[in-house]
Amino acid sequence: QVQLVESGGGLVQAGGSLELSCAASGRTGSVNDMGWYRQAPGKQRELVATMSRGGNTIYADSVKGRFFISRDNVKSTVYLQMNSLKPEDTAVYYCIGVVIVLATTRNYWGQGTQVTVSS
Repeated sequence: QVQLVESGGGLVQAGGSLELSCAASGRTGSVNDMGWYRQAPGKQRELVATMSRGGNTIYADSVKGRFFISRDNVKSTVYLQMNSLKPEDTAVYYCIGVVIVLATTRNYWGQGTQVTVSS
């Protein structure tokens, strides 16, 4: 089992910055990819950014050049630096940890942290 706890959300004005953190506990050695998804009211959960254990990254087009994901494998923590925030970035941000064992993939989710960007 893997547990994920996010922190760092809040209210910020458009153009501002926030950093989210997500700390994993439990069987952290089994976690491959870690990253972030978000869900705005009335919308589906969508990928924001992910990073593999080796450092390969994937970003949503809507955040490229503004958001930056990083990861500390020793601390089992993933970060999301969010710059130049826009009102459309308002959402609940969820941390994800992906475990792949014997060709079986299991996703673990954090409880979510609210990010609100005011115009």
